[in-house]
Amino acid sequence: MRKFEALRSTALPLNRADVDTDQIIPAKYLKRIERSGFGQFLFDDWRKDPAFILNEGAFSGARILVTGANFGCGSSREHAPWALDDYGFRALIAPSFADIFRNNCAKIGLLTITLAPEDVEFLIARAEELPEAETIVDLESQTVATADGSFVRSFEIDPAVKRNLLEGLDAIGLT
Repeated sequence: MRKFEALRSTALPLNRADVDTDQIIPAKYLKRIERSGFGQFLFDDWRKDPAFILNEGAFSGARILVTGANFGCGSSREHAPWALDDYGFRALIAPSFADIFRNNCAKIGLLTITLAPEDVEFLIARAEELPEAETIVDLESQTVATADGSFVRSFEIDPAVKRNLLEGLDAIGLT
């Protein structure tokens, strides 16, 4: 697992709550056992709509996903975090995450950040209005900030998860 380093990136605003793992990656793509190659299937059913946010060129290269509450609900498939990671996301920000999904993300080095609903709404609105604006995620200081410094919020994280992400330790590295 790669080490999580301070991240400065544009953010993709996915203004939807209760996004389940089947919406993140449909079941028809789960026959593969390797972890790579799933990014191309991320939000596959929604991407058929040309107006879907992931199809907008302004957000290509975004490494931060800002989304609604209860992200990753549904079945406990590990493929959902794999698809997000393979697509290029390094951090996910939402008011809440499904517990199993959050744990699966931590196992592969994908940082999940829980912020207050009003803070997530601000970040979504900002990304929609200013797609080129950067957001900074600093795991060491446990902060999310706008690049201009006008918005700074702290977040909580389990100390063991934080250490594993910062040091790039997965289950094998911990032994």
